[in-house]
Amino acid sequence: MKIELPDTSGRKAKYRLTGTPLTAEPLPDNPVRTVLAAVHVVVDPFAPNDPTGPAKIDWKATMNFRRHVAGLGLGIAEAMDTAQRGMGLDWQGALELMARTRQELPDALVFNGCGTDHLHATDSTPIDKVVSAYLEQLEAIQKIGGRIIIMASRALAGAARSPADYKSVYGSVLRHCDQPVILHWLGDMFDPVLAGYWGADEFSDALETVLEIIEDSKDRIDGIKVSLLDKDREIAMRRRLPDGVRMYTGDDFNYPELIAGDEEGHSDALLGIFDPLAPAAAAAIARLGAGDRDGFHAILDPTVPLARLIFRPPTQHYKSGIVFLAWLNGFQDHFIMLGGAQSMRPLPYYVQVFRLADRCGLLRDPDLAVHRMRQFLSLYGS
Repeated sequence: MKIELPDTSGRKAKYRLTGTPLTAEPLPDNPVRTVLAAVHVVVDPFAPNDPTGPAKIDWKATMNFRRHVAGLGLGIAEAMDTAQRGMGLDWQGALELMARTRQELPDALVFNGCGTDHLHATDSTPIDKVVSAYLEQLEAIQKIGGRIIIMASRALAGAARSPADYKSVYGSVLRHCDQPVILHWLGDMFDPVLAGYWGADEFSDALETVLEIIEDSKDRIDGIKVSLLDKDREIAMRRRLPDGVRMYTGDDFNYPELIAGDEEGHSDALLGIFDPLAPAAAAAIARLGAGDRDGFHAILDPTVPLARLIFRPPTQHYKSGIVFLAWLNGFQDHFIMLGGAQSMRPLPYYVQVFRLADRCGLLRDPDLAVHRMRQFLSLYGS
């Protein structure tokens, strides 16, 4: 199958699809790694709202995609940054999303993002207001029976004056958690407002603070997701975690190596890239569990160039590539995003996403993908 694709100067050349679509292989029960995909939402393209207005979600398509991910045996990280939390999806929309997922997938492994994004904070916001904001969301999520991911807080980043403030806030919130939670260390490449999180600019200083928080409340912590795009830092932290506390890799650049692990341990996964890679992730983890490390790497390693492209700087706009692939693969009928975020990447980016997705077998229906890619190119006059 062929399609004409433009290069960066607009010159077209014929491209022949070469990839073989991956066969979906659901994970077995009790997989060797705990795997959570942070998943996107599907916007209602007929909503009358301006991009800056409240989110209007296509609930049918959004829930269908979650059934697809859960049907492959993957867990779901709900209402996180992949769902445009804080970039189009507000707290009330996030809570409705979590409640619907809980109702429609009651037996799935789901963790839910708990933050402070409803708080209109300034640098002078008192720390106790940040705690109250966290607890308001915590109570609402636990009321629907949801498990918790304590998201990094923009409000806390602005209000905190020292590592002690982070220790105080997290200690207060963790005392109210009714099940072990996942912490989230989100690097400033994903959200520049979070620079200096944990009260330190240097990784080594921040690490000591977060490890102290974990040690003080380890019975209330399932694990921590680290999204720093630096495998050496993640491994250094992984080796110092208390027994029983998981490292969930959030490294969308180096996930095969980190999940496979080494002689001293491994990372589980909580990844935005596992939204479009869900079939590959399930098949690869199944092989790893069967002792086939070569098979694991044969599936996941070829996906890394695609992931690195999708998450290239400015990294916070990675959602555009993820939703683009969901549209190409028929999980939604349009390529429209909350806040008009589909416009945050240039045409050559999407052309290369198409090429790389084909090469690693992630275009599940090549005929449909080619048809939609042609439609997309026509919008650019190509």
